Amino acid sequence: MSCSLFEFCRLQEFKTVRHFLFRNEKSEPVEEKNQTEYKHLMRTSKGGIGLKISFALQVTDDAGGQGEPWLQDCVVSLSPCADLLVVAREQKAAFLSAKWRTDDSGREEMTLGVSWTGTLSTEEGGSACVCIFTSCLNTFFRSSTGRPDWTCVVVGFTSGYVRFYTESGVLLLAQLLHEDPVLRLKCRTYEIPRHPGVTEQHEELSILYSAAMVTIDGFSLFQSLRACRNQAARGTAASLLTLLLLGIMTLCVFDQMKNASILGGFNASVKGSPPAMSQYVTVGSGPYTGFYYAIEGSSQPLLSHVAMAVASKLTSALFSAASGWLGWNKNKNEEEAPQKQKPKVEPATPLSIRFGLPDSRRHGESICLSPCNTLAGVTDDFGRVTLLDLARGIAIRMWKGYRDAQLGWLQVPEERSERDFSPSASLPRRHALFLVIYAPRRGILEVWAMQQGPRVGAFTVGKHCRLLYAGYRLMGVNSVTSQGWQLHTQQVCLLDPITGVLRTVNIPFHLALSDKKSERAKDMHLVKKLTTLLRSRDIELDILESEARSILLDIKHPAVKKQALESLLSNKNTPVSCLVNITRALDDTLKRQEPEEVDAELLQLCSSQLKLLQLYTDIQQLHSAADVEETDSLEGIEEELSRVAPTLQRYAQFTPRHSVSFAQDSPDSPLPAQAFLSQLECTEDEEVKVIRRSETEWNQLGNFLFWSCLCGKSPLHKVCYTLQQAGISPQQLLSLLLSVWLHREKELLQKPEENVRNLHRLLVALSNMKGAVEESWDPQSISPWWQQVRTTCVQSHNAAAALLAALVAHRAAKASITSRADSKFQSEWEAVSLELEQWVVCVRQLEDVLVLQTLLLVPPPPGATGGATVQCSIKTLLEGGTGGIADSVSKWVFRQDISPERLKEILQKRENKELLLAVCQRFPHSLSPDFLFAHCCWEYVVQWNKDPEEGRYLCWSVEHLKMVSSPHIQQGVCTMMWSTFIAKRLSAATFLMEKVGKAPKDRLCRRDVGMGDKAMTSFLGCCVQLLNILMEADSAVEEVSAPELSIEEAWSGAEGPRCSLPAGPAPLPVSIPATCCYDLQCQGEEIDTLPKFRTKT
Repeated sequence: MSCSLFEFCRLQEFKTVRHFLFRNEKSEPVEEKNQTEYKHLMRTSKGGIGLKISFALQVTDDAGGQGEPWLQDCVVSLSPCADLLVVAREQKAAFLSAKWRTDDSGREEMTLGVSWTGTLSTEEGGSACVCIFTSCLNTFFRSSTGRPDWTCVVVGFTSGYVRFYTESGVLLLAQLLHEDPVLRLKCRTYEIPRHPGVTEQHEELSILYSAAMVTIDGFSLFQSLRACRNQAARGTAASLLTLLLLGIMTLCVFDQMKNASILGGFNASVKGSPPAMSQYVTVGSGPYTGFYYAIEGSSQPLLSHVAMAVASKLTSALFSAASGWLGWNKNKNEEEAPQKQKPKVEPATPLSIRFGLPDSRRHGESICLSPCNTLAGVTDDFGRVTLLDLARGIAIRMWKGYRDAQLGWLQVPEERSERDFSPSASLPRRHALFLVIYAPRRGILEVWAMQQGPRVGAFTVGKHCRLLYAGYRLMGVNSVTSQGWQLHTQQVCLLDPITGVLRTVNIPFHLALSDKKSERAKDMHLVKKLTTLLRSRDIELDILESEARSILLDIKHPAVKKQALESLLSNKNTPVSCLVNITRALDDTLKRQEPEEVDAELLQLCSSQLKLLQLYTDIQQLHSAADVEETDSLEGIEEELSRVAPTLQRYAQFTPRHSVSFAQDSPDSPLPAQAFLSQLECTEDEEVKVIRRSETEWNQLGNFLFWSCLCGKSPLHKVCYTLQQAGISPQQLLSLLLSVWLHREKELLQKPEENVRNLHRLLVALSNMKGAVEESWDPQSISPWWQQVRTTCVQSHNAAAALLAALVAHRAAKASITSRADSKFQSEWEAVSLELEQWVVCVRQLEDVLVLQTLLLVPPPPGATGGATVQCSIKTLLEGGTGGIADSVSKWVFRQDISPERLKEILQKRENKELLLAVCQRFPHSLSPDFLFAHCCWEYVVQWNKDPEEGRYLCWSVEHLKMVSSPHIQQGVCTMMWSTFIAKRLSAATFLMEKVGKAPKDRLCRRDVGMGDKAMTSFLGCCVQLLNILMEADSAVEEVSAPELSIEEAWSGAEGPRCSLPAGPAPLPVSIPATCCYDLQCQGEEIDTLPKFRTKT
């Protein structure tokens, strides 16, 4: 309910734009350049009519480098719909168009990316662009999205030329209207009159020079640009202006007589009807502010002679451009001749000043017109911001300390819902006006209420930002096409060149209501008072409850009352009893009112929060109850528990202990009522839906609901009945139950039998709820209810808790299927279904995972390399493919620092290693000796590649490879090792020995090979052994059949990649220097190159 800065767009490739605009150029110091421009403008102001109007689109931002401002040397303009940004400097320009992309969280966001970069067309000798204007244009055929059909960019140059471009950089029109530099471009678009009697303003484009001003009728210009665009077959357009014009106005009779008396004296004549005239306001020096009037239908050339001349020139330019596009004027010399000759410029008629605000010392820099055309903000060189009343021609307010300020306006309509029941609902909607001031010297953005209102918002932003305020909307819209059309435009945007973020200001309407009698202002004061009351800690509970209830009932507006209630419910210091009493009092008050006066959303919020608070209180009371239900025996599961009990005990022994944590993060800490309310919401069907946010909050809610039941301290049937009556779906309750069961595995393993009984009773109670297991479920198909339990167990890394949950669910599912079969067939045959087969496979897989995880949890011996413990689950093993199990065990062998000989003795049952043998027995195919040695070989060579100084890793890798009995696997692993890790290092070593001619020094070995001289000696010896293994395996491949890669039946559903170990012959990528080459296919020859691999130590 307060001011806020909202990020709605990000700029991409902003560094690319800076590099393009400042490429191969040396930027002069900012201070020196500002002084040069100031002197030039002062010299210009001495001639003509003495006006100095600043460049509205020149602002300060980063210049050549990261820490220097560069955007101040550029001209920037943003289209009203914020879908096109133009950045230009001298003859170069970059166009950034709107694009939509998906961020990391999956949310769609708008970005501005570079769509065109290039050099703007200029005449011979070159000229710099001084102002750019972007405006969205609309055709008669409106798009269904309410967006503009195309955009046009209008650029003014120091040569006096004004050029029109499409957003793809195609030149549409070029016209020389005056030979002085263009200072500003200003546009006025059609606005729907909010009140009857207001003069309808037509579209108009104004071009300001140092001593002249040209206006172009918007309708004629729009038709010409649309014709040029159709000829060019382009799709977008934009335009840029920077001049203040108030449009056509009509004086009242009194003002007409007053002006006639002042201008004509006592004998002045007064016409019967007040004349229509256009008003222009300028700022500069001599006078500081000037007011000009051009009477419609008089001899003033601004709207007659000049407009006719401009229309004629636009027609000729259109004809010339269209003829070129259509293939006419084939002669190249005839095309270049008109370009060299400057077009004739029609002379302008002087426009005298009517009145102004004289201030000889003050120099106006910029002026910004309000959307209602009644106020304007003016900045000057004294660091002041002056507010002008344009109707009376006076200054009504001034702010100090805003040097180099940038201005913008925001017009906020009143919310519709607040006046629907008021007697004045048929009147036009009220609009609040706010002035936005950006002070770059202080890096602050302020929002002020008009006209004498306070500051309603202030934001700390960067010192190099840019405030973009268009002051106009779509061109080509009239009173017919504007009916019922919602324009999606941004009034004020703040561009941060450091982060490339575009932000807009959101202002609620009620901030303009500064009257002490305003109900909204009073309500906001009560909200602040309630916030202060909730923050105070030294207050008694009865006083807190009474004052909070009084404040909440005194608030009038439903939206503010809803905000206050939500703030109260989210406060952690307020007890539950206080929340219940205050919410019930508000609910009773709303129910006593007339139905048509009650806000439905507020009443729904009170009812839903009362229901949730009552549920929270009931669960708390059940957990603190002393009556505990009797537990039943579990026939069938006891045998399963006794069978896996030794593995569970060993698993619990190796399970790591919890680290130090804060008390509020402990699972045993009570769940606050505010956290409970934030995770549940009531639907329109009077059901309760659990909102899943973070994993921690989900586990906390599960602990609050079910942990006491699992420990046998609460009547679980009453808890389940209470949750069922509240309307929570059984599927969400099942997910919460499994979450707390898997999360608190260590506590559950202390008393597994008791906890398993309680879990079984809870699972049966949830299964009997309405909507859990479908009544039409066929036991021969898979039940979604039991599939949810299996999916949770399959994905869990807590192997012991998942196995116990699977055993309990298997028994419960079997009992349910048996009861259904008995009710249908009433036979003595045991029911067999696909559901039970799925449970048998899941239990077998979980038992395998438990044994494997127990092995992986064995801590490494002191002094070993160690590393992180691998966490496995059914899902990770299936996704790891056929070689995932052997890969996990090979990592464990490396962590345990087990030598190849010792591993061979373990596998041959010569050493008592029950865990490893148990794992190998459960995975006879995946952990066959050849596959395990091959994976250990690969793991050690990978670790050696990370640290080549550890030559022992490579030696053990070769030793593991020797243990492999299959020559096919030996050849495949050898080939992979050679091509991946050995070839490059061996090539570098042999080249170094050839270059030096003797044993190289340690420094040379580290530089060329990446290891010391001692490590290289061990490396070359391992290479000799690897080549011998490779040659022997290659000769024995043809004599032995390739091994079959098989996997256990329970793990046949592996979805990951196949085992990377090749089982067949593979090509030998042996590529070493000539001194190390040998022919592996030769028969019986000795390898005479081995001495060359030895170096002196």
